[in-house]
Amino acid sequence: MTSVLKRNNVNVLGEGSKVLLFAHGFGCDQNAWNHIQNFFTKDYKLVFIDFVGAGKSDLASYDPQKYASLDGYVNDIIEVCDALELRNAIFIGHSVSCMIGALASIKRPDIFEKLVFISPSPCYISSGDYTGGFDQETIDSLLEVMEEDYISWARSLAPDLMDAQNGEELTSELSTSFCVIDPLIAKQFARVTFLSDNRKDLPLISVESLTIQCSDDMIAPMSVGQYINANTRNNTLTVLEAHGHCPHMSHPAETVHAIHAFLQ
Repeated sequence: MTSVLKRNNVNVLGEGSKVLLFAHGFGCDQNAWNHIQNFFTKDYKLVFIDFVGAGKSDLASYDPQKYASLDGYVNDIIEVCDALELRNAIFIGHSVSCMIGALASIKRPDIFEKLVFISPSPCYISSGDYTGGFDQETIDSLLEVMEEDYISWARSLAPDLMDAQNGEELTSELSTSFCVIDPLIAKQFARVTFLSDNRKDLPLISVESLTIQCSDDMIAPMSVGQYINANTRNNTLTVLEAHGHCPHMSHPAETVHAIHAFLQ
């Protein structure tokens, strides 16, 4: 049986005693944190993971039933923390992993003392007075195109996620990351991501949290960051000048400044 640490390709570095656990978003792996990790290695111990199906995780550990909801990823986070004997660590997540970390903290309040959400969304589909960024028809169409040709879909989505003004190099980096993931796993993870609704879980988060919101993000618009802040106890909302959905890649210094201010 594959060990938990090998399953999620867990890597640890840094010199500090306080632990930061980094969890990547859909289409990425732990390499997405390369742009900011050096800002933290002197003062913290850093733990990086790949969700099963991404990066150098163990593909043989992928179970479609287990990962049919975010709960499978939540349990993996908890198992990694237990394997490393982490308690009162700080979770830093991007995009869909923000809700994965939040759910883990609700299930096991002892493992994280603070949560950092970078470009989070509890629900990507608008309904009633909630504006999530997409309507149901758009999401259905997006998932249909993905089923027909995942690689082309990924390559077309990357420029929108990164925002063209952040440059071709970063867009290419994100697109490449999307295209190295096993398409079957990526398709299921995309469905789980875009169809999840965790709005009801926000009031259950008991630990202090930070929402880092980009000033222009097509995936998680300003209304989403404001909704999280209004419905989550002890949540701080920081709006960056950065554009796009991946400020830890496109605007590392601004993102790090927001995180440091929160942690201190």
